[in-house]
Amino acid sequence: MAEEYSTRPLFRNGAGSAAVILGIIALVCAFVPFIGDFVAVPTGVAAVVCGWVGVSRDEKGLATNGREAMIGAALGGAAVFVAYAATIV
Repeated sequence: MAEEYSTRPLFRNGAGSAAVILGIIALVCAFVPFIGDFVAVPTGVAAVVCGWVGVSRDEKGLATNGREAMIGAALGGAAVFVAYAATIV
């Protein structure tokens, strides 16, 4: 008897999950003086990029966490804004 393999697609949710984690880290570090500027900006940019990738995968049907990816991108963008606003003021 032949073995039957599952034809269920494997979802690629890693980018969306990474976006949320990086966005949270970036937003928390954005409020820390001195060190926050060096951590928040690169981490925030990485969150935006991962969120963008996650949303595009969700639109193609390759992932199931598009909302999570969008939230991560928004958190990353907010962190970059806070870091730049704190630098200017």
